[in-house]
Amino acid sequence: MPFDYKKEYKEFYLPPTTPGIVTVPAMNFLAVRGQGDPNEEDGAYKQALGMLYAVAFTIKMSKMGKHKLEGYFDYVVPPLEGLWWQEGVHGVDYACKADFQWISLIRLPEFVTREVFDWAIREATEKKQKDFSPVEFFPWEEGLCVQCMHIGHYDDEPATVAAMEEYAKAQGYEADFGEGRFHHEIYLSDVRRCKPERMKTVIRHPTKRTE
Repeated sequence: MPFDYKKEYKEFYLPPTTPGIVTVPAMNFLAVRGQGDPNEEDGAYKQALGMLYAVAFTIKMSKMGKHKLEGYFDYVVPPLEGLWWQEGVHGVDYACKADFQWISLIRLPEFVTREVFDWAIREATEKKQKDFSPVEFFPWEEGLCVQCMHIGHYDDEPATVAAMEEYAKAQGYEADFGEGRFHHEIYLSDVRRCKPERMKTVIRHPTKRTE
């Protein structure tokens, strides 16, 4: 049975629809950075996703090839994630998508070292005949956050974010946006197959104890 991060770490991927406080440990990711409206047809965001998934599945499917990765275990490729921010904005302004800066992420299993990552980039480049240099090996420790499962369209997230902020304040926490601390989304639904009102997205915001 392939290891499924969503099922094994439910506190990070399947939180309730009411806000809660969580401490997120260090993890390694594949990452591509960019800016602009994610809904732009054939834009930078959609190109970034194509690169991420190509490298992610190169690693996963290495079991079928001659190059055996030390410590490899079969797993389900973790869900797509996104870090979002806009210069001079607290959190995000959903009305100004063209101003978005973002880092798209896919979590890496623990056996993926920098050496394995470098191999995967070379392998994907050779097989796809495409430049994968924008893909980064991205170690990141998110730390203390408030999070909640959002059900519905992305444009309806402000109501969930408001509930998260209210909960955090009541528990003695405040927002902690800044360097390395972003509006974070984890996408659990396939937008091609799921009705907008049923889409599931984990929303996570950095927080700290109110002084």
